[in-house]
Amino acid sequence: MVFSSTTVTKGRGKGIAVNTGMKTEIGKIAKTLASTSVVTRTPLQKKMDILAYALFGLAIILAIIVFSVNKWVVNNEVAIYAISLGIAVIPEGLVAVITLTMALGVRQMAKNYAIVRKLNALEALGSVTNICSDKTGTLTQSKMIATDAWLPGDGLYRISGRNGFSPEGKIYRCGINVTSEIEVEVEDEEVTPDNMRYAFTRLVQASALCNMAVIKKGKGNDEWHAIGDPTESALQVFAHKAGLPKSVLTAEPFKFELVQEYAFDTELKRMSVVCKEKSTDAYYVFLKGATESVLNQCTKIQFGENEANLDREKFGPELYNELEKLASKGMRVLSLAYRRVIKTDIEILKWTREKADADMIFLGLVGIYDPPRPESKAAIQRCFGAGIEVHMLTGDHPTTAAAIAKEIGILPLLWSPELENEGKFNSQLVMTAAQFDALSDEEVDNLRELPKVIARCSPDTKVKMIDALHRRNKYVAMTGDGVNDSPSLKKADVGIAMGLGGSDVAKQASDIVLSDDNFATIVNAIAEGRRIFSNIQKFILHLLSGNSGEIVTLIIGLSFIDSDGISVNPMSPLQILFLNMITSSPPAMGLGVERASSDIMRYPPRSKGGLFTWEVIIDMIYYGIVLGGLSLANFVIVVYAIGNGNLGQNCNSSPFGQECAPNDPTCDPIALEIACHQIYRARGTTFATITYILLIHAYNCRSLRDPIWTMKLYDNKILFWSVFGGLLTAIPTFYIPELNSKVFKQLGIGYEWGLIVGAVIIFEIFVEIYKFMKRRYLKPLEIVEGEGLKQQYSLNEYP
Repeated sequence: MVFSSTTVTKGRGKGIAVNTGMKTEIGKIAKTLASTSVVTRTPLQKKMDILAYALFGLAIILAIIVFSVNKWVVNNEVAIYAISLGIAVIPEGLVAVITLTMALGVRQMAKNYAIVRKLNALEALGSVTNICSDKTGTLTQSKMIATDAWLPGDGLYRISGRNGFSPEGKIYRCGINVTSEIEVEVEDEEVTPDNMRYAFTRLVQASALCNMAVIKKGKGNDEWHAIGDPTESALQVFAHKAGLPKSVLTAEPFKFELVQEYAFDTELKRMSVVCKEKSTDAYYVFLKGATESVLNQCTKIQFGENEANLDREKFGPELYNELEKLASKGMRVLSLAYRRVIKTDIEILKWTREKADADMIFLGLVGIYDPPRPESKAAIQRCFGAGIEVHMLTGDHPTTAAAIAKEIGILPLLWSPELENEGKFNSQLVMTAAQFDALSDEEVDNLRELPKVIARCSPDTKVKMIDALHRRNKYVAMTGDGVNDSPSLKKADVGIAMGLGGSDVAKQASDIVLSDDNFATIVNAIAEGRRIFSNIQKFILHLLSGNSGEIVTLIIGLSFIDSDGISVNPMSPLQILFLNMITSSPPAMGLGVERASSDIMRYPPRSKGGLFTWEVIIDMIYYGIVLGGLSLANFVIVVYAIGNGNLGQNCNSSPFGQECAPNDPTCDPIALEIACHQIYRARGTTFATITYILLIHAYNCRSLRDPIWTMKLYDNKILFWSVFGGLLTAIPTFYIPELNSKVFKQLGIGYEWGLIVGAVIIFEIFVEIYKFMKRRYLKPLEIVEGEGLKQQYSLNEYP
């Protein structure tokens, strides 16, 4: 069966079309994509919706309170007061600050090899509870490396150095030497060209010469690159480590020359070359391929320097036992063979493949595997410490997948199929797709936990895994690179496509594209998402603390009634707008670009706590009450303690108050002007108090619990200059004529600056006492070290 979109690279043939359009396999994928195109709102969007409704409801309630206090006599002054409260409730700069913060986050992510295609995915990363990752190229390097070799009679060889295509590494002959039927214990021996045994030499020659790959250093750096097939590149690196690369074998004293090449055939599953050794004029045929295919071409087997007839009944069990051992380590196993030919040049050139590959001598096995990325294990440990579960969904063999999963820490080191079968774990940690797909949704939901590794995974299995996690209220990030992965990328909360090896369809279906195909980049992206989420929480706390303070000031300010029975505004509408837009927004932007704390990946996923935790809500109320109380205290001091307590008439709109009626002997215009002047000065003092406390309070909001003196003043330059600029920007509003009295409804202040400085100091004292109490009595925020690992490994008996 050939599927639509298949590329035919060579050959010709005839076929019968059995399905077209949406009934093809590609059509089924397209149909799945269409069915999973439901747009869901992220946690932040949901929280912002709730906040918007809550603030709208609060504004209505406060307006009702204003009208009720004034006995529902709604005149111009009452309406302005109600509008002032409505303005105070709404954080006007919030939407702009969130958008700018996330846009800057996108730029930062691009620098860290993660291209964000959808803006809301950035904050969604901070809520991720589970990562479902592919293995090849994401958790592993996608660089095949030869790690083991086995030769009949010589035993096992260990190949060190697992840094990609770098030829740095040594080869050791392991401690058991099998000669005929006798096993002799020996020490590990380093193999060099000087002490290399005959059979191993031939194995290395076959690896290097029956090979079209080339490895070389890149220009301008020390990184090694491979040109050619990954498997052949692994064998070429192995030859370099042995000291006999192709460059050495084709030079003095060997001087091997390629005479004929029989390329790798997918049906035959083998490749061979004919080489001439000019120093001896001898011809050699070197063969490599799948074990069964190579064995079928062999009539003899190499034992050390001796050859023996290949007796499958005698040598087969041992050979296949070694083959199984290497495969159980997650390796791809190749077999190699050779033979020496004494023929003339003309006869060799007339050979067919069948003649060249006949009567070979079996040399041994080479185990090749795709090593994990060096940073994968540390990245997975970071996930565990952050309360994020990692699942490997791969198309590999279960044994291969489990071996890699153990090595990088997805499975505990003590995991084994035997222990799992004995019930040492809460549930089955490794499953095949067939096993998982055979379970009904009810059976999957009854599992104590979902498997950590699913092997032989199909696209439908990935979608089923996402559905199972969603039913457990988990927030899922899914990686993928092929067309088949598109439905799962679309269905996941955060779809992550591979930029280097991924298909265009997968990239289009994803939210984020990794330009380096690295799992560690996903973890860094999650840390960045958490940073953004944390910063949004910080500047929302800062903005709403200011709004709460303004509300407290204005609500209590309703009790200040002038001689006409009208409430005197402690702040004018334009003052409130200035506080919300000019004073609060730039420091909030500074908080939005705050660097991530060192323990950002020690907190549980944000979806478990949300944006508005009880701690944040209580902080908001506490800071608002203290801020509002201090600003009102300064208002009262200026009007009642320093002033004469006269609230005048019509002082909400004019610094000169109500004009006296003609021939009214009881009206004193000078007294009215003095009263309104003191109201305007008190209003200016209140405005300045809230302004300067809010600016300093931005530094308090950098941490929910740490004291202000533990934070560096200048490490966040945007925050520093926004606070400094805010301190200067407010000053002209007090002293520029007409701007102060007619626009801001205030007058210049003098001695009141002492009250403002005192209020700032008292506010900081209250804040630090409050934070000290939180540090002492509240539960620590971060996960206790080791708890994440215990949760991930889920052992009944955790060591």
